[in-house]
Amino acid sequence: MAVGRRRPDPEQGHGSGISIGGSNVAPLQNVVGQNISNVHQSASVQGAAVDVGTVRDLLAAFRTEVDRSGADLPNAQVLRAMADSIDTSLAAPDAQAAGALRGAVQALPALVAGTVVQQGGEALAHAIAGWLG
Repeated sequence: MAVGRRRPDPEQGHGSGISIGGSNVAPLQNVVGQNISNVHQSASVQGAAVDVGTVRDLLAAFRTEVDRSGADLPNAQVLRAMADSIDTSLAAPDAQAAGALRGAVQALPALVAGTVVQQGGEALAHAIAGWLG
């Protein structure tokens, strides 16, 4: 019996496992593995100022995604209506418009979850939240 020695752990091969390293809040992460598909990553910078131009750009991109993928989205009409509501609210600088935007920030991630427009919808919601401050 050898004191102070232990058997080394067997090395893990590059089989079907995925190793994601780095900080979960960092804009970049390392992904190592095989057969990785449909991997999306987004990052939001907390504390950074977002202007209305950024929100409008993300809204335009989101609308394009919804129009392109409309046939595959079960709630495409709802998403288009929400985009119209956001656009209208951005033009009206009053408390009612801010309330509508806060409602969109809360509802949008759930509406896009698991869809092909999830990344764009979540980015839009984060930008609106940042703009509202």
